[in-house]
Amino acid sequence: MAFARCVGARWWLLAAGLAIVCSGAEAQDKKSEAVPVDVIGWTRGQALVAAGSPFEPVSHGGREIRIGQCNNAFIFPGMGLGALVAEAPEVSDRMFRAAAECLAAQVSDSELAAGALYPRVRDLRQVSTSIAFAVAREAREGGMGRPLSDDEIRRAVTDAQWEPRYGPLV
Repeated sequence: MAFARCVGARWWLLAAGLAIVCSGAEAQDKKSEAVPVDVIGWTRGQALVAAGSPFEPVSHGGREIRIGQCNNAFIFPGMGLGALVAEAPEVSDRMFRAAAECLAAQVSDSELAAGALYPRVRDLRQVSTSIAFAVAREAREGGMGRPLSDDEIRRAVTDAQWEPRYGPLV
């Protein structure tokens, strides 16, 4: 990052007091907006940081800060599955809000305390399942989805999920 960009970003982040920074560029991209270790350093540990690709945790002030991976893979698989299960003719703003609120609820208090803004990527299947349920339920509540009970929605989501099974190659 050019010196002027570093100085400008540092000034802005310090003036904000507490910032949420989601750098969308890939870690390997030389044009990344900022890397987590820099943002945390510039803000003296007062920024909540997520990135478009995986980063190692950052140590600052005696604590380890987990860097979340902000990726559309957290919302869209569950969003699509929920809309399909509900047979919703369209996707409403309320369905997106239900997905976002469900995603936020997947981050535990201990993860939040560690600086995480997103669940771990390894939990993606469970997160997608929860989001699909929330989206299908919102579609039903909004009059755009099938009139399924919560239990029926759960079963329909589970039944509609693809389960990777690989046979022997030899």
